[in-house]
Amino acid sequence: MALSRLERAQVWLLKAVTEVLVIVFRFFSPRRPALSGKKLPPVRNSLLLMSATQLAKKIRRKEVSSVEVVQAYIDRIQEVNPFVNAVVKDRFAAALQEAAQVDKLIEEETGGEEVLEDRLPLLGVPLSVKESYALQGMPFTTGLVSRRGIVATVDAPPVALLKRAGAIPLGVTNTSELCMWYESHNHIYGITNNPYDLERIPGGSSGGEGSILGAAGSVIGVGSDIGGSIRMPCFFNGIFGHKTTPGVVSCENQYPPSSGRQEEYLSSGPMCRYAEDLLPMLKIMAGPRVNILSNLHKSSISSSVTLKTWRSNTVCVLPMTFKRTELFLFCLFFSQPPQMFAELMGEPGRPAWPLWELLKWMIGRSDHTLAAIGKGCNTDFQSMKEKLQKQVDELLGADGVFLYPSHPKVAPKHHHPLLRPFDFSYTGIINMLGLPVTQCPLGVGEEGLPLGVQVVAGKLQDHLTLAVALHLEKTFGGWKDPGAN
Repeated sequence: MALSRLERAQVWLLKAVTEVLVIVFRFFSPRRPALSGKKLPPVRNSLLLMSATQLAKKIRRKEVSSVEVVQAYIDRIQEVNPFVNAVVKDRFAAALQEAAQVDKLIEEETGGEEVLEDRLPLLGVPLSVKESYALQGMPFTTGLVSRRGIVATVDAPPVALLKRAGAIPLGVTNTSELCMWYESHNHIYGITNNPYDLERIPGGSSGGEGSILGAAGSVIGVGSDIGGSIRMPCFFNGIFGHKTTPGVVSCENQYPPSSGRQEEYLSSGPMCRYAEDLLPMLKIMAGPRVNILSNLHKSSISSSVTLKTWRSNTVCVLPMTFKRTELFLFCLFFSQPPQMFAELMGEPGRPAWPLWELLKWMIGRSDHTLAAIGKGCNTDFQSMKEKLQKQVDELLGADGVFLYPSHPKVAPKHHHPLLRPFDFSYTGIINMLGLPVTQCPLGVGEEGLPLGVQVVAGKLQDHLTLAVALHLEKTFGGWKDPGAN
């Protein structure tokens, strides 16, 4: 599984070119003086510091009205959105009307609190939705200028299930264009900022969700993840998020629709500020598919669960293998199983060096076409992936979890991901392996930016990572108010 000399040289060359571009970019990078030194106001309303589970209970018990809760979140969005540009279209008037209907329903309910909890577990709780999900009556563009003006006529299944459970959508949030980048920026809605540092990214493609949740403008949200699009925003914004085992939550009525190998990697899942909301949200979002997860009813870690450490001989292959994905991850996402194409390119001599051929191609000196060079970068990664898959599956089994970094850096500054396009490999490799993973915040670092970790388990063992998230929140304190830093 170790890298060959040729592959190490390829990695070195790629990193050298990237570092040169970083230096050039930093020198010419435009300043944003309007944001420099500004920070979000702290949270003042105590309703914004409760989990969705707690809010739903208080609403059912008439200790607070749904209108009060929804209005508190509307006020917070209006307070912070000028800073972060996360909510790109609101439905505040409709949300308040729906909240009033909730309060009326509770007044008229004769079956008691238990009936409401069983039938409508999120009754009256505000919700934010990633704009790439269909939310009836709301924009459905995914930041694509040619889709400007397109409005969803139906709800995506996870959104419909959350609404059916009583949640009230407040609006839709920004994404990267077509959800294929880890900075949330497009030419319809502009750029979204990180609530902890407005000059930094909130991640992508679920960056609007991550930003508004981190800013306490929402308590629960909906995201999707094909290479880290839930986990990177959750890491950068100090919140929780769960990438499910593929197939557990429906990915229908999203744009762009998935196809081919993408369907093996794409997952929908919950994003939230409080760990206790992950499991209830997942049960709701899975709907009838929740039966796939036979252990999802478990809410705590049994003594049989094993934390797999990097001291294991099997897991020790992962860091080197994950590094290799920097070259091949994009190719694997969007191609058929690769062949030893670089060898064929070099016939009858040595295998071709695709990155060297790329540099030669840029000055018109390569004998190969750009398409062939790109295909050459795919060399035998599929077979490596299958070997790694087998090793990880055997290691984790039905009772194991392991921890892995979420990203090589804390939240980068705006546009800098363009110069480090493969940093998403820390999350993307988990998609390729088809494993469930929960992103958990671990406090705030010296730079005032959130820290965090990925908690990974075996296929269909989602309950294990959700249980670990509860323990990590208790130990490290979970989400921190960015306005209080």
